[in-house]
Amino acid sequence: MVTAFVMIKANTGEADRLRDSIESIDGVRSAHIVAGDVDLIAKAQVDSPAAVKEIAATHIQAIEGVEDTQTYIAMD
Repeated sequence: MVTAFVMIKANTGEADRLRDSIESIDGVRSAHIVAGDVDLIAKAQVDSPAAVKEIAATHIQAIEGVEDTQTYIAMD
């Protein structure tokens, strides 16, 4: 099992809508609106690093209102 955290920057006023869209993606376990340099953090748990890429690069980045993402794969 691979656990990854996706940091998401959103367009102004889009965080609530994006959270709901992101949480509906298969493999995403949770998404939280946060304060700081990013607007949301999503936690994904999937079978492979390729599945992490699919979630971040294909699904999350395709959502209207997402400005940028950074993905971190957990090492433990």
